[in-house]
Amino acid sequence: MKVAIMGAGLSGLACAITLEKHGISPAVFEKRERLGDRFVNGESLLSLLHKPITDPVAFFAEKHGIYLKPTASIQKMLVFSPSKKAEIEGSMGFVNYRGRHEHAFEMQLGQQVKSTIHYRSKATYEELLMEYTHVVVATGDGEYAMKMHNFQADLTVSLKGAMVKGRFDRYTPCAWLDYSYMAKGYGYLLPLSDTEANLVMAYPDDPENDQLDVDERWGAFCERVCRDLQQPLRITSHFHVTGYPIGICHRARIGNTFFVGNCFGAMMPFLGFGQFAALLTGIYAAHDICGKGAYEELTKPLRRSYENSLVLRRAMGRLENKDFDRIIPLLGSRWGESALQSKSFDVLPWLAFVLRPWMKKR
Repeated sequence: MKVAIMGAGLSGLACAITLEKHGISPAVFEKRERLGDRFVNGESLLSLLHKPITDPVAFFAEKHGIYLKPTASIQKMLVFSPSKKAEIEGSMGFVNYRGRHEHAFEMQLGQQVKSTIHYRSKATYEELLMEYTHVVVATGDGEYAMKMHNFQADLTVSLKGAMVKGRFDRYTPCAWLDYSYMAKGYGYLLPLSDTEANLVMAYPDDPENDQLDVDERWGAFCERVCRDLQQPLRITSHFHVTGYPIGICHRARIGNTFFVGNCFGAMMPFLGFGQFAALLTGIYAAHDICGKGAYEELTKPLRRSYENSLVLRRAMGRLENKDFDRIIPLLGSRWGESALQSKSFDVLPWLAFVLRPWMKKR
């Protein structure tokens, strides 16, 4: 058995680690010069998105032998609407580095891989398919799945962000729900230390945003953040991602080809985070290759999570700023905190179930 993995991101590396635990040494092909060879940013493992698993770091360590070291756990979250603010307390997940940083998750996983990683690889999927018995496509986007007519793109999104210096509580991320800056978009700040954070404005490629000056709106958003945090922030680096497709493959496996990570549909439309699903798809593909389960069956819960997330994303796009001013105070209420913190009640699938009929009527 010869296994090739295209891509050394989260899903590809998780697949390699899991294969090695079962005695298979894959060949990993990465087109970049090194692991995490892209801009530095922050990302989150939000427990709210993964229930009934409430501690994803412990889950990956204890269940799958994959060890992650986030920069901090989330113990409180501040959520701002145009004129309201909510403070939500409780254990809600973790924040971590991604990209070209020594503590990025990619670097951590790379240290756990023993197999050879071929950097600056120009190998195509078609070439690997002829040489290897199994090919795991983990290229970080849906390009190959689209080429094979195996990917449904539901929307495209853009991100404008920066690493900023200031004074932060590393256990308290912030989020902004305010369409004054970009229609159907949102913003967030993820502290990565006491002095560094990742500030991002995320928005769909929507006709309402086509004529807007993104730099002008970004500047206004940064001013809002500085006001709310009551401090100036110093930008140390920028990034801008445009037109990134969010979607899901029709079939997770075709022949002996496995689509994992964002090639599968790991990025959740609702809030845009996808690390949890990306890691699981890599692990599940390895389980199938090793005869420990069927990949299509193993990924069915992830597919349902994607579909629920898409319903919530579309419902969120129907809201207006006045709606956020009504909703945000509820999140900080005793009822809101109880629903978000409950281990037995998964609020997101429930909301998706309730909203589906309403979305069809609209």
